[in-house]
Amino acid sequence: MNLFAMMETSGSAMQAERMRAEVVATNMANAETTRTASGDPYHRQHVVFAANSGDPEFANTMNEAAGAQGFGTTASGSTGAPALPSFPAPLVPLDLNGKGNGSGAAVPGVHIAAVVQDTSPPLKRYEPGHPDAGSDGYVSYPDINPLTEMVDLMGATRAYGLNSSAVQAEKGMITSALEIAKG
Repeated sequence: MNLFAMMETSGSAMQAERMRAEVVATNMANAETTRTASGDPYHRQHVVFAANSGDPEFANTMNEAAGAQGFGTTASGSTGAPALPSFPAPLVPLDLNGKGNGSGAAVPGVHIAAVVQDTSPPLKRYEPGHPDAGSDGYVSYPDINPLTEMVDLMGATRAYGLNSSAVQAEKGMITSALEIAKG
């Protein structure tokens, strides 16, 4: 793997971790949302990473990790839960003119495969004066634990930072190689 492909791999990971952090922030912001546009309480969302098709060994590792986390897929390859359409597509290598390399292959790395909703039932709190209370006086709140969300956010932030450090190290290697070539 050349240094530029390594940068693209780290870049795809940074892009995926940024989206993961945004989803976690959305979960935290909606921890007390009792009614969405559909009339139901907000449901926690999870980001599902998938390996780009450029590295089969990495893809197998990602699939095993997804299975271990309980993210199964259906026969069609989807997660069976609704996905948000706003996640970025896998990166495709560009040539010097800024066009695709013609191979149609994505760079090794990860992308967001789906953003799935948590299927856990909402938490019920007895608040008879609340505008969203049912006839029994209970209000349905999202099943979101702020501690879990903070740990997930810290993980995304740390992974983003590590990939940023890798890009900086790769830039240093490229600069050193150019200095050697000049000399």
